[in-house]
Amino acid sequence: MSGAADPSDDTGTRQWLAAILAADAEGYSRLMSADDRATISALDAARAVFRAQIESNHGRVIDMAGDSVLAVFEAATGAVSAALAVQRDLQAVAATAPEDRCMRFRIGVHLGDVIEKADGTVYGDGVNIAARLQGLAEPGGISVSGSVHLAVLGKLAADFEDQGEQVVKNIALPVHVYRARAHDGAPTPAEAGPTPAPGAGDVDQPPSGKPTIAVLPFTNMSGDPGQECFTDGITEDIITELSRFHSLSVMARNSSFAYKGQSPDLRLVGQELGVRYVVEGSFRRADDQIRVTAQLIDASTGMHLWVEKYDRAFEAIFALQAEVTRSIVTAIVPQIAAVELEKVRRRRPEDLGAYEKAVHARASLWHASMQSDSVLRDQALQEARDALAIDARNTLALCVLAQAQRQRVYFHTTPDPEADWNEGMAAAVKAIEIDPSDSQSHACKGALLGVAPNEDRLDEALVFLHTAHELNPHDTAVLSVLGWTEAMAGNAQAGIDLLRHALGVNPHDPQHHVIQVNLAWAHMVGDNHEEAIDCALGVIRKFPDSPVVYLVLAASHAARGQNDLANAALEKARVLMPALVQSGLDGKPGVGVTAQQLRYTSLLRAAAGLGC
Repeated sequence: MSGAADPSDDTGTRQWLAAILAADAEGYSRLMSADDRATISALDAARAVFRAQIESNHGRVIDMAGDSVLAVFEAATGAVSAALAVQRDLQAVAATAPEDRCMRFRIGVHLGDVIEKADGTVYGDGVNIAARLQGLAEPGGISVSGSVHLAVLGKLAADFEDQGEQVVKNIALPVHVYRARAHDGAPTPAEAGPTPAPGAGDVDQPPSGKPTIAVLPFTNMSGDPGQECFTDGITEDIITELSRFHSLSVMARNSSFAYKGQSPDLRLVGQELGVRYVVEGSFRRADDQIRVTAQLIDASTGMHLWVEKYDRAFEAIFALQAEVTRSIVTAIVPQIAAVELEKVRRRRPEDLGAYEKAVHARASLWHASMQSDSVLRDQALQEARDALAIDARNTLALCVLAQAQRQRVYFHTTPDPEADWNEGMAAAVKAIEIDPSDSQSHACKGALLGVAPNEDRLDEALVFLHTAHELNPHDTAVLSVLGWTEAMAGNAQAGIDLLRHALGVNPHDPQHHVIQVNLAWAHMVGDNHEEAIDCALGVIRKFPDSPVVYLVLAASHAARGQNDLANAALEKARVLMPALVQSGLDGKPGVGVTAQQLRYTSLLRAAAGLGC
């Protein structure tokens, strides 16, 4: 598991916040003495149930010595979901066995610090408390700590019975214990059978593996109680706008506002709410000037990941509130994505779940698009397929698959563009069915329609891309592909305006250079060749191996009669991606309306010295 880890020391040991599941079989010795062969067979079957449910809920088995089980999860929701599913499945098995031969497990779940050694074993008070909770559970039952109860409350179809504070062996402070069971009114675990897959359009609750975040109420430091409405408004708007990013799981307002007026320990907030990240901030006003400060904190360590302050004139309050909110949200999301990727990279490949594999695939694909690396693109495609083999409803993996196939078609690196386009489209359609309000899913479908083989479907593409933008106007990746598609559809100025807006949203956005590439294209098809050249050169300074910008340079230099520069740029593009260059020279670029394709081909042929 990655967790929110402190840096490893020289021995590879690290400390991180984990949800720990501990279990053992009740009456194991009695069962062994009565019939050891049957007991070992039953134990093997139970272990298979534990392993399947732990892994399907994004956990990792640490140990299965004797009749015990120890596992860790990044989220408390995953650990409790696994515990409920295990007891459900084991009850179904027990229903077919004689009462005196039933193997029943007691399970304890705790959320706390663990120390992990390089070999993957874990130690610490978190493990000890989970083991003590397991001892307090009834046979076939589940006991959880107060930190777990707070982290999962309202997120799972489960009921919790307060058992009060319990003094347990070798733990200094009493542990608040809750008995967990399947939600009242639902079928009992034995009756329910396997949990059915969610229907189309349902959203898994909780969204497994996604980074979790809470936005605490911003502090009014202006000395004027009348400004509380502004600070509360910013907090609520940040919660709302972060929720548009379905790559995040955002804590609801009611949970966050429970901390209003407090100065809590953020590590404790992370444990109580079950979140990896916390956003907090403050507001000051002096005359007609305000300062809003915001910071993103790793809840497991208390470390600051990002801090920014915004000084503004206090006027047009709603517009000001919207501007500050947009600035904070668009800065936070890339920061979290970068931290999550680094956590994934620190883990062993064999330990990665569906979400982590999809995160890595997304990063591989982004680098492939900027570096003209078809091998890296194919790797991203395989990683997405591997993630979907674990979780076929993982929308991030579906979107990566769709984007990877779009790139293969667009860059002319596939021997069968129609088959690859169809696979990508099927993934995008499925992602929309799973989560119709996810902007990225709609954007993927629109992006694929924009490069449909052998036909112009740009108008159709724009419908889905505008829907994506409406669902999340702060997503710069959506703005980028929407701007490019508008330009390709013959609306160059509309595309340029969208792309310039995307560049201005967050100066530190890692997607900046992708947006600049698309802006260079928009300028080129709009006959703004000087601006196209400036944009392309700006990209090349950071990414010298991006073939697309060399094609923009070649076409724009040719349009300005700069034949030597045009030819040099075309040859550089030919070295990087010959199929893409040849398709343009042959009059089959596969993008843009017919008039643009003809103009583009004529410019490339001029750059190659071939004439029209």
